[in-house]
Formats: sequence, C-alpha cells, structure tokens
Amino acid sequence: MNIHSRLVAFAAAASILGAVPAFAQEEPAHVKPATAYVQQNLQPWLSDPVVIAAVVEANKKHKRLMQEDIIALDKAWVAKDPAVVDPVRKNELSEFLIQKRDASGGVVTEVFVMDNRGLNVGQTDGTSDLWQGDEAKWQKTYGVGPGAIFVDKVEEDGGKKIAQVSAVIVDKDVAIGAVTFGIDVDKLK
Repeated sequence: MNIHSRLVAFAAAASILGAVPAFAQEEPAHVKPATAYVQQNLQPWLSDPVVIAAVVEANKKHKRLMQEDIIALDKAWVAKDPAVVDPVRKNELSEFLIQKRDASGGVVTEVFVMDNRGLNVGQTDGTSDLWQGDEAKWQKTYGVGPGAIFVDKVEEDGGKKIAQVSAVIVDKDVAIGAVTFGIDVDKLK
C-alpha cells in the first residue's frame, strides 16, 4: 500500500471513529456558476412589486391553514382540481415568471415561487405538487433565512442537464418566501 492509500485509509478510519473530522467533499462543478447566475441575473427581479405583493398576499391567505388543510390542498393539486390549480397557474405572478423565463435565452427552464408555508404562489410550468415545504428547496432556503441559496444536484430532463437552484424571497430584510429556478447548466458555460 502506497503512502497516499495509507493516508486515505487512516483518514477514513479516524473519521468513522470520530478522531478527526471527515474531509470536505469537493463541491460539484455546477454549483458556483449556477449560484453566480442566480445572484447576478435572477435575484434582482425577486424584489419586483409583482413578486412581493403575490407572496405577501399568499402569506396572509394561508396564515391560518393547519397541516391537514395543506395536505388536502396538495391532494387537490395532484388531482388537478382547477379550483386549486388555476389560481396559481393563471395569475399575474405566473405571467411575470413566464416572461422572465422566456427572456433568459434558455438558461432558465422553470420558475416557481413559494410562500412562507411552502405552498406554490406562481409558476411557469406545472409542479407535481402544490406544497414544497417538505422539500430541501424550501427548507434550505426559507428555513435558513435571507441570503440562503440551495443548489441541488444536476438531473437529466429532456436531454438537458438541469439543476434546481432555490433562494429566499426577502421584503424589508425579512424572509417572506422562496423561489426555485430550473437552470440548464450547459448554458452557463
């Protein structure tokens, strides 16, 4: 066994035994460019009055919902109940998001905005569920607070390499919701 192999084996054993911290995993190559793109090109329009007003209104509307209410809404969404789907898919915020996605030159493949409960407020494309509050995209952004950005792993979608990048929506230095962008990482190069 060469010296490199011994060091790796020692570090792994020591880490398992708790003697030394595990070596940090190398950050995937898409994380920095995706984060930079969101910070420079997308976050600035999250303070647009259309975004802020829609999230503030949703927060008021959903303030008193109990968990069983959220689950019922989510089930109705999955069943494609127009009374639940249409107010999210056919609103001013969704129109705004579609315009922003279309103006991105194909870099942004989807956008959806969530309120402080993790419920969708507006979106460019349909999501599989209404409630995102049980997922990392909401928990690692809204749950962390202003400035948080979460970059998920790259997944293949229709021949494209897409990473979901999520960020906090802030109003007057307070987190009010979150947003997730689908980013075509090949277009960032």
